[in-house]
Amino acid sequence: MEKKDVQHQVHLDSAVHLLSGDLAEALTKSGLDNQLQRWIEDLKEQNNPDMHQLIQDLQSLKAHFGGTSTPDGDLVVQLISRMSTETARLATFATGNTRPRVEKLSEALAAAAQQLKGGESNFDPSIPQDMSSHKPM
Repeated sequence: MEKKDVQHQVHLDSAVHLLSGDLAEALTKSGLDNQLQRWIEDLKEQNNPDMHQLIQDLQSLKAHFGGTSTPDGDLVVQLISRMSTETARLATFATGNTRPRVEKLSEALAAAAQQLKGGESNFDPSIPQDMSSHKPM
């Protein structure tokens, strides 16, 4: 396995970890900008036109958090929801140990969007609905 593949897998694991925690807190951390930039660079390195929408959404999310002290919750949910859908679609292109990580990232994005919406879900009903311990944005 190439060193770059391992690095990408570490970044995927990091993304899932970030999304699995308290998002309201994570969104206020200064390291979020760096995390988003790492994801953008990882995707651009793939040089895959199918990733264009995902890269655009990540860049929009990064710009939004960098440009405001009070994020628009609806916009963030919309971007993260679309990123979940795109990530699930792109998981079919992933191979080896990367594929389950990409699938897990898609699930974490869907759960994050759900958490930010306050537990309401317009997508996959298999995602746990009990988000009562988390505060919506």
